[in-house]
Amino acid sequence: MKRVVITGAGSINPLGHTVADTLDAMKNGVCGIGALDIRDVERLSIQIGGQVKDYHPDDTFNRQQQALYDRFTQFTLIAAREAIEQSGLEFAGTLAAESGVILGTSGGGLTTQDDNYRAVYEEGKNRVHPFIVPKLMNNAAASHVSMTWNLKGPSFTVATACASSNHAMGQAFQFIRSGLARVMVTGGSESMLCFGGVKAWEGLRVMSKDACRPFSANRNGMVQGEGAGVFVFEEYENAKARGAEILAEIVGFSMTSDAADIVMPSQQGAARAISGALSDAKIDASKVGYINAHGTGTAANDKTECAAVANVFGPHADKVMISSTKSMHGHLIGGTGAVELLAVLMALKDGIIAPTIGYQEPDPECALDVVPNEAREAKVEYALSNAFAFGGLNAVLALKRA
Repeated sequence: MKRVVITGAGSINPLGHTVADTLDAMKNGVCGIGALDIRDVERLSIQIGGQVKDYHPDDTFNRQQQALYDRFTQFTLIAAREAIEQSGLEFAGTLAAESGVILGTSGGGLTTQDDNYRAVYEEGKNRVHPFIVPKLMNNAAASHVSMTWNLKGPSFTVATACASSNHAMGQAFQFIRSGLARVMVTGGSESMLCFGGVKAWEGLRVMSKDACRPFSANRNGMVQGEGAGVFVFEEYENAKARGAEILAEIVGFSMTSDAADIVMPSQQGAARAISGALSDAKIDASKVGYINAHGTGTAANDKTECAAVANVFGPHADKVMISSTKSMHGHLIGGTGAVELLAVLMALKDGIIAPTIGYQEPDPECALDVVPNEAREAKVEYALSNAFAFGGLNAVLALKRA
């Protein structure tokens, strides 16, 4: 099997419009969650979120492009450009044919749907723009990335709720490892911070009105965010031959299904995904120094995840650092695993562990080293990235320091 490495990373999210800005915010425990600035926010019970601030589409996209690109697609293209430019790759000839795109999203063009439902049902319009369907479809971002950079290999979108990005990146990893592709552009994006998107989530009664406090005993729910994280995954020998900078190596991936409940997580399902990633990477749990947790800040998720980690890691559970960056940028739903992978790269490459901010009270059911409130310097050789989604769909990536 071929080795797979990361040679490019890009992002736009509540913490910054670039990877450098994002990592700087993570190092300093910056909170990107604040008051929502959206239409009809006064009608919402939940009025906070991790919104991408100071973003102006006109600065990047012309009028014709904006007619085709939903906000989630715009975020994807911005992140993809940063990642591909860092990789130094140009896709032509054989390389173009052997390179593809796999992205994750849950809501897809939800902002476009929200705007056009308003136009038809609230404003009484009888006609919408002819490109509404290609603008709102979940594969829009993947398609536009493939067209923009001439990626002619396998390209598609994964939609598995909160695990979408990890499932997408796991598939990209497997495509390259098996020889089906040389390069894959992968990650995920989401933009559900519109009236309809937030109102729907309110109905679940899992949202916090004030802050995201993963693992803290007084946590009271999740907070939605938006943005994108995109990476260039590349076959190791190809990257080595051209002298590319390697950010990290992907060494394992596992996905499981709880087959139990549509919203309540299962300790057994999560544990099987974690142990499966370790097995695929052929490493012992004691080798792992950091876990980027799913850590949503809901009572059920946090204690279930901690129990799963304790189950798999045994005595080593107390020694592994586990943090949730959702405390800073919110839950990006289908895009969350991609933005969180940046924290994993920071741990492996820079030796800095992103903190779980907002931590106030120890919870006996989350009695692990959750890196509370302040970043930490530590040398890490292996790290995991967890994603556990509604529907009981779990996806865990294992990475190694380059």
